[in-house]
Amino acid sequence: MALPSTAITRLELSATFSEFDLAVNRKKFIGPRVFKPVLVGIQAADVGKIPLEALLETADDSRAPSGEYKRGDFEFTKFSYATDEHGREEPLDDRTLKIYRDIFDAEAIHSQRAMDIVLRNLEIACAAKLYDTAVWTGATLTTAVAVEWSTVATGVPITNIKAAKQRVRDNCGLEPNALVCNQLQFENAMATDQVVDRLKYWGGDDPKNLNEATAAALFGLEHIIVAGGIKNTAKKGQSAAISRIWSDEYVMVCRVAETADPQEPCIGRTFMFSEENAGVGSDEELAIIVEEYREERVRGSVIRARNDRDLVVMYPEAGHMLSNITA
Repeated sequence: MALPSTAITRLELSATFSEFDLAVNRKKFIGPRVFKPVLVGIQAADVGKIPLEALLETADDSRAPSGEYKRGDFEFTKFSYATDEHGREEPLDDRTLKIYRDIFDAEAIHSQRAMDIVLRNLEIACAAKLYDTAVWTGATLTTAVAVEWSTVATGVPITNIKAAKQRVRDNCGLEPNALVCNQLQFENAMATDQVVDRLKYWGGDDPKNLNEATAAALFGLEHIIVAGGIKNTAKKGQSAAISRIWSDEYVMVCRVAETADPQEPCIGRTFMFSEENAGVGSDEELAIIVEEYREERVRGSVIRARNDRDLVVMYPEAGHMLSNITA
C-alpha cells in the first residue's frame, strides 16, 4: 500500500492564478494571456467543440402555423487534451540556511528558482505552440510580409495587421482581438514611418504615448500582447547563450480567450488539472504549487514547485501568423 505523502504544501510560497499572472507580467511572460488557463477535473479527455461551420450558420428559422420548429443537427468535433505534470525541486540544507540567514532568505530564493523553471518552460512551450509552422501553413493561415518592420521607411505594420485580421474573419468568422509579438518587434513597428505618420497629428508620437494602449487603438485590436521573456540555451557549465523566448521572425494576429469559459471560441487554452489543488488556498485555484518535505539523509529540506497542464490549439483558423517580421 502506498504511504501518504509527507510533503507540506507551502501556500505562502505558491502562486495562484491571479498572483501567477502578476508575476508573469513583471517578467513579461505572456503564455497564460495567449493560452488562457482553464481548470479541468480529469487529467485526460476527448472533448467536443463546436465546428467552425456551425458557429455562424445561416439556417431556416421559419415556422408555419401548427408546424414544428426547425432543429439544429450539427455534431461536435473532437479534440483531446492530456495534462502532464511538470515540476522542479531545490534542496535546502539546514547548514546553508544557518550560514546565510542574516544575508538573504534562502528559502524564498530556492522556491523562486523552482517556480521560475516551471514558469519559463511553460512560456517556451507556449511560444513553440503558437508559432508552429506545421499548423500555420498555407496562404490562408500565414503570410510573409514583403518588408520587415525593422525597415523604418517602408515597413507597413498597419497594412500587414489589417490584412491578417481580414484573413481570420474570412477563415472562421471570429473577430481577432490580439496581436502577439515580442518587445523588439513592437518597438520596430511603432518606429516605422507608417505608424509615426498616423500618430503625429494627434500627439501620439510623443514617446510616452508609444505604448500598448496606443498600439491597440491604432491597429483596431483589444489586446497588444508584448513578450519580453528570455532564455539561456547553453548547457550547464558553458557560457550563457541568451535568446528571446518569442521569436523575432513571427507575430500572430488572433482571437484569444477573455473568459474562463472553455466553450469560448479562441486560438487555444492551457488545460490545468485541478483535483490536487481542490480546497487549497482561497477561492483561487493554484497555478503553481510549492511544497516542502524533509530529507533527513542529508539533514535538510527540499522545496518543490509543480503543476499539471496541457497546451491545446483550439481553432487554428482563429489566428493568422505573419513572418519575416524582423531582420
